[in-house]
Amino acid sequence: MSTTTRPLVPGELKFPRGFLWGASTSAHQIEGNNHNDWSEWELENAERLAQAAPRKYAHWLPAWERIKSQATNPQNYISGKAAEHYTRYETDFDLIEELGLNTYRLSLEWSRIEPQKGEFDHEAIAHYREMIASLQKRGIQPFVTLWHWTLPTWVSDIGGWQNMETVKYFSRYVYKMVSELPEVSNWVTLNEAEIYTRQAYLEGDWPPQKRTYIHYWMINNNLMAAHKEAYKHVKMVNPEAQVGIVQNNTYFEPIRNRWFNRLLASFLSWWHNRFLLNTIQDHLDFIGVNYYFHNTVNLAKDFKPHCDRSDMGWDLCTYGIYYVLKELQRYGKPVYVTENGLADAGDVYRAGFIKETLNYVHQAIAEGVDVRGYFHWSLLDNFEWDKGFWPRFGLVAVDYATQERTIRPSAKIYAKIAKSNSL
Repeated sequence: MSTTTRPLVPGELKFPRGFLWGASTSAHQIEGNNHNDWSEWELENAERLAQAAPRKYAHWLPAWERIKSQATNPQNYISGKAAEHYTRYETDFDLIEELGLNTYRLSLEWSRIEPQKGEFDHEAIAHYREMIASLQKRGIQPFVTLWHWTLPTWVSDIGGWQNMETVKYFSRYVYKMVSELPEVSNWVTLNEAEIYTRQAYLEGDWPPQKRTYIHYWMINNNLMAAHKEAYKHVKMVNPEAQVGIVQNNTYFEPIRNRWFNRLLASFLSWWHNRFLLNTIQDHLDFIGVNYYFHNTVNLAKDFKPHCDRSDMGWDLCTYGIYYVLKELQRYGKPVYVTENGLADAGDVYRAGFIKETLNYVHQAIAEGVDVRGYFHWSLLDNFEWDKGFWPRFGLVAVDYATQERTIRPSAKIYAKIAKSNSL
């Protein structure tokens, strides 16, 4: 871990009264048996992804020897039953309660709710209503995400977000669900729009795998229009509801503080972290920020800070969250850390990662950033999109053969922090 962490004295760092302690998930990654654009893409691409895994990962991934048999198996890339959260949610909510968490971020699966254009599935809506009620009876506050990357097949068939009609259909779905779930007071419209557009329309790695700047630019604009319309529709139904968006923001660290590194880092921060937020800042009650990535900006190529690496090879530079939070201070909005975590099957780094990260979150709060909650990613081990099942992000381990849940030791440490509201 980074050696720049402030010294920790147990119990010394108190978080604000009412601070929210939670975990996050997304429907497609844990529910199981979904039918949407992603599930169809998985079936079409599983063989290709398995064959490409050695070329992509063998030369640099720390966990390669341990995960290669899974990563080269096509079944790894098919979400299938996932963690069966859709049917086992009561068990999983018991675990949230046991951990002493007071909030949970979940997403609704649009393809379950509106499997055909204009035809809403009342059983699916009732199921989500029961989930919300189940959380609330335990004293757990739901944060509900309306879109976490997957689309009903009928939407993808008309071009997905490339088609401006999708904004209209999304708004209708939002109005429907906010009307059906009046108990929910915190809504997230879109999850990581900029990551979705980059991976699907710039890098071409995710469905629909188009690589074109025109579509990339167009779909960013359409998603921001969708957020604004969703914001209006939520307020139409429930004026008191709080509505935000979730961004995946990166800390771009200018090495040795050289002017050319600072200049490039400033541009990258503006483009990646703030450009979309700037277009919707008048349609936000809060900002959700997901922090995973720290990038060094060093044109001289003579220095790179050392941080440990997760099973996925991501640098675990915890101090970056402080700078990401400070950057958001300019918007004058409440901020929630809506995702933060690591793939760590052996649970080697997670406890220290959580404590160091929260140390920097506390530092940002002490300097005036209005951070109101922290959600660890993820509650459960889950299906990690085009990586499949081998990355293990869960506070709770899942045996996919038996669906048995096991609370990891690091989760118990996080539970102590949450229950005491302090580090």
